[in-house]
Amino acid sequence: MRLAVVADRAVLLRGGRAADVATASKHRLPSDPMALLEKWPALRDWAAGLPEDAYDMAVDPAALQAPVPRPRQVFAVALNYPPHAAEAGFTPPEEPLVFTKFPTCVTGPRTTVALPPGKVDWEVELVAVIGRETHGVSQEQAWNAVAGLTVGQDLSERVSQLQGKPAQFSLGKSFPGFGPTGPVLVTPDELDDPDDLEITGFLNGEAVQHDRTKSMIFPVPDLVARLSAVVRLLPGDLIFTGTPAGVGNRRTPPRYLTEGDELVSRIGGIGELRQYFTGPAA
Repeated sequence: MRLAVVADRAVLLRGGRAADVATASKHRLPSDPMALLEKWPALRDWAAGLPEDAYDMAVDPAALQAPVPRPRQVFAVALNYPPHAAEAGFTPPEEPLVFTKFPTCVTGPRTTVALPPGKVDWEVELVAVIGRETHGVSQEQAWNAVAGLTVGQDLSERVSQLQGKPAQFSLGKSFPGFGPTGPVLVTPDELDDPDDLEITGFLNGEAVQHDRTKSMIFPVPDLVARLSAVVRLLPGDLIFTGTPAGVGNRRTPPRYLTEGDELVSRIGGIGELRQYFTGPAA
């Protein structure tokens, strides 16, 4: 199942066509994607029997919005790929290094971002979306708590992020537009191996990041289990699972996003994000 949002309404995608969830279900299921995530098991059961002719809408990829537009909790994980830990000058962590992006930074897959003052960097990431209230789940059962996967970009303003001791990770990563997600939420059964996906970031057509998610130190089920051991996870919560090597501030010389840049974040089997950057908002 591939869930998307068009005109603030939840739709299911198949090929180039879409089915409006509320209309096709005769309003047994809600159109609001956040309300729909609260009914995830019912959606899965209903969608399994959805006939082909229910997909009666053409969809413009440019019209897709964030598949989870208003998450209550957004978790993020630092240094979760060994090459990225190495380029940052750290040994791979023994426990996940968790911070948050504030939910108001979450946006859709195709956006224009006004660059704030400072040094704005890129971090392509796989994002796991929670599908049911979860606390204390085992790693073996953790995939059952996941509604699906999407693409995320953990945009980071490095000056404010690294200011002070300890550093201000969450503030530096939560400027408006700094949490692009999408283009769709893909259930794990749609993917040949949800633990092994190709992940690539392109800046102005140049591949600046590339790896496979099987390289993660803490894979999705491990992160879900460890987070749920402490925090009650809620439907629609996002987990940004970390970025591969190749971020701008670890290059020689460092490279940061500037006005006119185009950033593409792509994960195999899910899709891509596309961000354009302008100067600071007036």
